[in-house]
Order: sequence, then C-alpha cells, then structure tokens
Amino acid sequence: MATDPSSYKLNHTMLRVKDPQASLKFYEFLGLTKIYQMDFPDNKFSLYFLAYDGPNALQKGKHWTDRQGVLELTHNHGSENDPNFQIANGNSEPGKGFGHICVSLDNIQAGCKRLEDAGYKFQKKLTDGRMRHIAFALDPDGYWVEIVSQKNVDETADIKETDVSTYRFNHSMIRVKDAEKSLKFYQDVMGMELIRTSENPDNKFNLYFLAYTKHEQVPSQAHREGILELTWNYGTENDPDFKYHNGNDEPQGFGHICITADDLDAACARFDEKGVRWQKRLTDGRMKSVAFILDPDGYWIEVVQNQSKKPSNL
Repeated sequence: MATDPSSYKLNHTMLRVKDPQASLKFYEFLGLTKIYQMDFPDNKFSLYFLAYDGPNALQKGKHWTDRQGVLELTHNHGSENDPNFQIANGNSEPGKGFGHICVSLDNIQAGCKRLEDAGYKFQKKLTDGRMRHIAFALDPDGYWVEIVSQKNVDETADIKETDVSTYRFNHSMIRVKDAEKSLKFYQDVMGMELIRTSENPDNKFNLYFLAYTKHEQVPSQAHREGILELTWNYGTENDPDFKYHNGNDEPQGFGHICITADDLDAACARFDEKGVRWQKRLTDGRMKSVAFILDPDGYWIEVVQNQSKKPSNL
C-alpha cells in the first residue's frame, strides 16, 4: 500500500515529568483530559496521554492515535520521591533546544487570572514587557506553557469568564540551527505545510509554523491543533560548533514529537527512500510498532500507526 503524507497527523509531544499527579492536576486545570494510559511496571515507567476531549473539542472521542494536539507525559517511577530529580525545561544551558508548548484560550485575560488565582506561576504575565497578547505559565516541572488568544485581546479585556472546553493545544516549539535545512526536512520528508512565517530582523530571529492542514477546518491559526513552531536565531547555521540539545541526552526533559501515519510500513519505506537518519527502525529491538527518525538537529520524531487508518494486512 502507498502512503499519503498529507494524511499524517502531528499526534503528540512528549515531556518527562517528575510527579505525574502534580502534572496531571495542572494540565487538567487547563482543560486537558487523560484519554489513555500505558503502564510498564517491569520497566518502571508510565505514559499518560492528554488531550482536549470536551463538548467543544476539535477531535472529541477519537482514538488517541487519530488526533492532533495530544500531550504525552512520561513518568519514571520513583522520581517523585527523589529530592534531587529535576527536569531540564529546554530554555537554559545546558539543555537548550525545546522551547514550549502552547495553549490557545477563548478569553486570555480571564484565563490567565484563573491560573494565577489557582497559585500557578508565570514565566511572563500578560502585563510583563511589550508583548501584552501572550503569557507564559510554568507547569510543575518548569516547562513553559505559552498562552495565546483565539480572539483579538482588546475584545476580551473586560470579560471575566473563560471556558476551558474551548481551549486548544495549539503548538509545540523547538529551536533549530539551520532554518533552510529544517524547513526542507519537515516539508519534503515529513509532508507538513508551512502555514505562517514571522520574521523579526530587529531581534535577529524568525518563527516558522508548520502543520498537517487537511484534517480540520478552523477560522484561524489560533484555533488549530497540531502545529510545530520552529525558532531560528540568525547566524547559528554558520557556526560549525553550534548544537541544540535534543532533550534525550543529559540533562533530560523533552523527549520527542510524534507523527501518526496511515500505513506505518509504507511510511517508513518512504522515509528510507528519503534518506532519513534513524534513531530506531521498526525492525530494531522488541517494539516492532514504533520507529524514531532524527531531524536535522537530532530531535527525535516518533512514527506510529494511526489505528483508525490501519491497513487490513496489519
């Protein structure tokens, strides 16, 4: 069977967490629901998959592999009891690479106040600095959660209510060394579309937003789920010694993004034809249903079967 890259989905982003109960409480407060859990007691870790699944969700009731905008939390058993255990959030050295996840809100002022009233900390409040249309909350491990608005912020300034069922897990951001190489990889190899570019020459960085666009009809980018944001700081591509941290070497934190494919075997054969670098082929090790590709910066991209599109021969 052939594979159609436009049918792929940017399914999830994986973050390692210290205490799953604290993390689940935070993300459930943001309106996410635990839709699936996998426990591996022999290997002493558990995986929690969260997504927006309420009455206003884009993908309510779908199988976890047939979604975009899923958050995977990985917990290594016992880390919650280790006072020295700490996650690298990707925004400081050593370990700089992954930047943040982003949630879009209906009424951003009311939503940020709700978080603040609940005692959650912020890296940047709406009122900090010049950019009054975004905020960054901190999850229990110190990961940055960007908060953006689905509406013009001037329209929501006086609104006091917020409905978490309308929130979207909008995007995940990673920093890249060479924008040209990364854009070519994510478009030509992974089959994503470039949906927006934000150039900031005064501050010497650009932002590129990519997505699989055929799945949902949405009024704006802020209403979408499953976006990948690439951040490029000018000049890094010319430094032979420059390298971003992939999150899987020490110090650990971010783990990977994940693509779900219509036909896993055909997709991996196509990736082979494209000359990708593999962290793990389907045939490696015991887990024959999971592969990992390396992007140009060495970030891991998990590839699994979309179970709702599973070919009859699988």
